[in-house]
Amino acid sequence: MSQHYYSKNPQTKSNPQEWTYTLRGEQFRFQTDAGVFSKGEVDFGSRLLIEAFRESGVDGPMLDVGCGYGPIGMAIAKEFPQTEIHMVDVNSRALELAKKNTEKNGVTNVSIYESDGLASVKETGFSSILTNPPIRAGKETIFRFYEEAYQKLTDGGSLWVVIQKKQGAPSTQAKLEELFGEVRVADKKKGYFIFEARKV
Repeated sequence: MSQHYYSKNPQTKSNPQEWTYTLRGEQFRFQTDAGVFSKGEVDFGSRLLIEAFRESGVDGPMLDVGCGYGPIGMAIAKEFPQTEIHMVDVNSRALELAKKNTEKNGVTNVSIYESDGLASVKETGFSSILTNPPIRAGKETIFRFYEEAYQKLTDGGSLWVVIQKKQGAPSTQAKLEELFGEVRVADKKKGYFIFEARKV
């Protein structure tokens, strides 16, 4: 099997880099590395998700599934300092970077740990769950994320997903409608869709 960012322990030779990016009006300094998703900049889909996100209006922690080196979870944590943000990934190199990046940027209201999807997430009652799902992991894996997210959300909480049309946005929308009933397109640009699925 070829190595990619959904691997637990990337074998790609380490090649760290640092750069700055502004998300939701806050400037962040990121350290990234080979073997993690979108190491050279915050990818367009994640940026669209970060900017489109709105809190659900119910109480509870939030969760970033497939956090990578941390841009989504960190941007949300910085804006909502009273809320605990869980950040999970299967990629050990990405998790180490996420921990470094939160420390580097003074983001303290986070809990970062390894989980394949939501398998190791013990907490329930999340007010919001966000994901830029690992398309290369396959539809079965991604649909499992959605099913697990539904179980972990509090009533009135929302799952936020970014996905490209050509990578399965229509089937994702159908799956979310089957699970949640209430799904809206929160934003759509350059072939990327942001779905908000609310647990009612």
